Amino acid sequence: MKNFFLILFIAIVSTFTALSQPKNRSSELGLFLGANYYIGDLNPLGHFNQFTKPAGGVVFRYNFNDRLAARGNLYYGSIEGDDSFSNSASQQQRNLSFNSKIIELSSQLEFNFLNYLIGDDNKLFSPYIFAGLAGFKFNPKANINGSWVELQPLGTEGQGLNNGATKRKYKRTQISIPFGVGIKTNLSARIGLSVEWGMRKTFTDYIDDVSKRYYDPSVLAVKRGPTAANLSDPSIGTDPNFSNVGRQRGNATTKDWYVFSGIALTVKFKQKIKKCYGVY
Repeated sequence: MKNFFLILFIAIVSTFTALSQPKNRSSELGLFLGANYYIGDLNPLGHFNQFTKPAGGVVFRYNFNDRLAARGNLYYGSIEGDDSFSNSASQQQRNLSFNSKIIELSSQLEFNFLNYLIGDDNKLFSPYIFAGLAGFKFNPKANINGSWVELQPLGTEGQGLNNGATKRKYKRTQISIPFGVGIKTNLSARIGLSVEWGMRKTFTDYIDDVSKRYYDPSVLAVKRGPTAANLSDPSIGTDPNFSNVGRQRGNATTKDWYVFSGIALTVKFKQKIKKCYGVY
């Protein structure tokens, strides 16, 4: 998957080039500003809560007509989760937390419910839906005495070890499926504004480094070091004679999600006016 972003970028450019025709088509370029958060084991139900962080990016849109458009995004954001903010006593006792940057490159199709075109007073706004394919990078970290430690190399659930959660450590570059809703409106003859909320379905349960069962910390201490052992099970308020080894650490039956939500301000490129020879 190391060449995924390059392949996706080439596919986006190739698609736009192949479908480009000058008549009744236009393109836009602009900036996205909004919010980023995730849904997973350390934030199972919370939308737009204390874990929501700022996000930004670049947007390119190619309008095939006033109903259908293709879009390429490059987004950057930050996500986090923390058991200490949960209303669940068992989550508070588990005492896990993480932070991760998210970099996403995506290609999407948009469908406008109404005729919409920047610069056309008769096509001023439209609700729309979108869906596509994205590649994203993440890197969950935990805070130890003010220092952020990468969790994936530690294999906190015994990834890559005998009887570990998985045979190999999870990849920090993954694929997701973005989809959502929004509304577009004209601000001027060449400037448009869109507001949207977009979910990302992923195929990994390790965005937060939490998925399956507790691994033996004594083995982790030998194989991966004391930091790995400590971060694998920082639970609080438990009987020192009681072991969590083999017990459920996360919910492996569900995958993690993340969200980009916000506004995009785009500028429509000037269209070349073709001369009609022979007409005076």
